[in-house]
Amino acid sequence: MLTMSKKKVTYTLDEKTVGQIDRAARYLRIPKSQVVREAVGEYSANLGRLSEEERERMLKILDDHVAAGPTRPREEVEQELRDIREARRGGGRRTPSEGS
Repeated sequence: MLTMSKKKVTYTLDEKTVGQIDRAARYLRIPKSQVVREAVGEYSANLGRLSEEERERMLKILDDHVAAGPTRPREEVEQELRDIREARRGGGRRTPSEGS
């Protein structure tokens, strides 16, 4: 069996958090330190992931953008893409881009 080395640390927590840890430990019948380890592990595993609320907010922005339709004529966009492709094949832009 693989054993983890353990280190005793001290953190200051508010009463609500302490109560939540206590309740979880009693309910799960595990040590409080295990509750904290598992909670931190879950939190760490989800770093960088969107919450459901954030995902829905971003999807709404995308839906609104798509519903608004294009802001430039299709031919203008296609011409810009052709110009970019040609510049890439030719080794890049030879002149500064517009707006620079």
